[in-house]
Amino acid sequence: MPAENTQPKYRQIADYLRRGILDGTYPAGQPLPSEEALAKQFGVTRPTVRQGLTELRASGLVEAIMGRGTFARSPHSRPSHSRPRGVRRTRDGSYAEADGIHWLNAEEPVATRTDAPLAVADLLRIPPGEPLFTYDSLQTAEPGRLRQLHRTYVPFSILVGTKYEEEPPPPAPDLYTALTDLGHELHFTEYLRPRMPLPDQAQALRLPEGVPVLTILRLTLNQDDKPLALEEFQLPGDDLELAYPL
Repeated sequence: MPAENTQPKYRQIADYLRRGILDGTYPAGQPLPSEEALAKQFGVTRPTVRQGLTELRASGLVEAIMGRGTFARSPHSRPSHSRPRGVRRTRDGSYAEADGIHWLNAEEPVATRTDAPLAVADLLRIPPGEPLFTYDSLQTAEPGRLRQLHRTYVPFSILVGTKYEEEPPPPAPDLYTALTDLGHELHFTEYLRPRMPLPDQAQALRLPEGVPVLTILRLTLNQDDKPLALEEFQLPGDDLELAYPL
């Protein structure tokens, strides 16, 4: 005789739905049973069902759509968007993203002066607190369906003796051309870190509850491996994969 399940009812509901999502009973994008049906099946109230669904939303396995219900999000399904990563030179000598997506800024980025925090200073190999030009932008594409947050850091120290002592350099990707014009030969290294978004990031990227962001840190270096700039991209991590040539 099987042992009685002593877990709380909401946990039993979450486990039942989780198994169904993982074994394909509820394919990605398909609706789950209604709260009313689950409440009747497990002999509980609808708030108990909602508690179980909240647990699944926190793990990224379901998505609630207002007025339509709750839908499965399988971790095994292929994402809708696959984005090649990298920077390429165009025929006119400028730089462009390898994914070919034309990003538009929600507002024109404006250079602000900031002091380098420890983590940024470590990657740029500069003393903490060194002045930086910093650009922030919310970028959209296709049109508005894709969203990302983009921040660029440029140390003041690499601009000493150039025309950018008196005026800020342009934001990326035009920044790459400006650095090339100063005599630098550029190459890039990217670092990828998944994490949960801060509240303002989740709002700007329109992320459902339980969806992580992919944080990409792109370091621009010259021919002597000296860091010249650092970019930070925040991308929705729910329906996206990144491709890197090796």
